[in-house]
Amino acid sequence: MRIAVQIEDFDVSHELAELRKKNPAIGAIVNFVGLVRDVNEGQKISAMALEHYPGMTEKSLQDIAKRAIDRWQLCDALIIHRIGNLQLMDQIVMVAAASAHRGDAFAACEFMMDYLKTEAPFWKKESTQAGERWVDAREADEVALQKWDSNQGV
Repeated sequence: MRIAVQIEDFDVSHELAELRKKNPAIGAIVNFVGLVRDVNEGQKISAMALEHYPGMTEKSLQDIAKRAIDRWQLCDALIIHRIGNLQLMDQIVMVAAASAHRGDAFAACEFMMDYLKTEAPFWKKESTQAGERWVDAREADEVALQKWDSNQGV
């Protein structure tokens, strides 16, 4: 399991190759990459700044990945989250789940992302034409957790 909180960008191909070469039992890797988009809540975004709580953030991400590994038959898991100043189309986050079969990898990847969005201590500030604004947690992210807590999600 690899967890990283970093300013620098990441190379998706490199990260997947590193994950894959660790275990010949891996038959599937599912990954998600989140990007800085140009619109949020109907407002144009020109940039984003991400802050975190050092130490606590990494522990939270480790806990999320460990829960996924314990819940599904995963060979490995990866979470990389960037902090600092990001521009439009920059990569923000990468989550990957490696397993023998695709079903576990798909479910675990979605689970990790859903929990990361709600439980990891990151704070996001967007730059808009009207000025800077802190982004509150979205109700849709909280709703996404319900399927995992109620065991509707595999």
